[in-house]
Amino acid sequence: MPMMPVTDSVFLLGESREHPLHVGGLQLFELPDGAGQEYVGGLHRELLTHSVAGLFRRRLRGPIGSLGQWAWADDDRLDLEYHLRLSALPAPGRVRELLELVSRLHGSLLDRHRPLWESHLVEGLQGNRFAVYTKVHHALLDGVSALRMLQRSLSTDPAERGMRPPWAPRPGQTGSSTSPAHRLATVAHAVRDLAGMGPVMVKYVNQVFREQSATLPFEAPKTMFNVPITGARRFAAQGWPLERVRAIGAATGTTVNDVVLAMCAGALRQYLLELGALPDKPLVAAVPISLRGDRDGAGGTGGNAVGLILATLATDLAEPAERLRAIAASTRRGKAFYQGMSPLQITALSAIPLAPLAVALLPGAVRIAPPAFNVLISNVPGPRAPLYWNGARMQGLYPVSVPYEGQALNITATSYAGSLEFGLTGCRRSVPHLQRLLTHLDTALGALEKQVLTP
Repeated sequence: MPMMPVTDSVFLLGESREHPLHVGGLQLFELPDGAGQEYVGGLHRELLTHSVAGLFRRRLRGPIGSLGQWAWADDDRLDLEYHLRLSALPAPGRVRELLELVSRLHGSLLDRHRPLWESHLVEGLQGNRFAVYTKVHHALLDGVSALRMLQRSLSTDPAERGMRPPWAPRPGQTGSSTSPAHRLATVAHAVRDLAGMGPVMVKYVNQVFREQSATLPFEAPKTMFNVPITGARRFAAQGWPLERVRAIGAATGTTVNDVVLAMCAGALRQYLLELGALPDKPLVAAVPISLRGDRDGAGGTGGNAVGLILATLATDLAEPAERLRAIAASTRRGKAFYQGMSPLQITALSAIPLAPLAVALLPGAVRIAPPAFNVLISNVPGPRAPLYWNGARMQGLYPVSVPYEGQALNITATSYAGSLEFGLTGCRRSVPHLQRLLTHLDTALGALEKQVLTP
């Protein structure tokens, strides 16, 4: 049975009823031409005929809820009808009802006695559409590998049929290498990387604590987001033309990710001002960076390969363009710091600002300890061309992510077919009126355009 990397095990060891640790995705599809009212029900029955690939057959090995959760076992009694479910929206079937359904589904724990995933087909959506919501435990997949797996199950050809769902084995698919030579090479690489951690830590101490040239961990102000959370969730989603974001980046010499952070900074600043809760010090964002190569995960092996940088959101600055410049300078310093390091070394250093997420699970710790950062903001590049599933065009692709204890809000963006799709996931109790953040994101984008694009 495959052993579980420590980076995956921590997502199991840190999970509780108040802290579900699965990631998810919501896709909106337009019904194919000629599809009738029974189309989604028929699709559900057809999907139940597919077999399930190895990754999606994995369940925990060892006693449930104990430290025996360090390896996977294959579930040879998998009940696909449990994992693949058919749901229907109440009338009138607006996106609002869909988001309410996703909010409820995302707040419930996955069953640890079974493989850790669920997929829900949702019919009854206005506009001749249906939706698919899927959640997978973070111990199985990170956001990048999940998106790549979804993309491989879709097609750029609207006429293609007979396509397999993400959990079905691909033709010619083979598992990851588990030969003795491969395992020995993996251990050798790890030993080499760990041997190099001494100089890496010296660099960290020098650059962060002496030169003060990177955003310091634990210097973030306390905000309304950095509180104990519950397991209930709210989810909001919306997309904007990617070209608008790129135009701002081209005019200012910044990246798409910098502009995404600036949009979030403007939205969070206005949201907190409305609630009388904006701190004097600037908010700090934790920004995950993927450590996967272009071909990593092609075999569907899953797992997690993510580093982290801390970036100021410059929410103490009133001018949008000035905020963007401060954010871009901060992200450049964070990326430059990791130059020349291996993925293992980057992951090890990324654990320093993430340590409070583990400490926060101790009773009362969130109320006492300062936050290492205020909000997690991710930007995951997605498919550039429109995609189809057996003739059904995918209209929207929205990430549904993970709030953590002491981190009540998660913002994740994914690009798709010329659109930048935002998914906002928050603790239902701690983040009121989550939908307003979408309005503020739109306002922040417009304000940046007005400042940097208007002659």
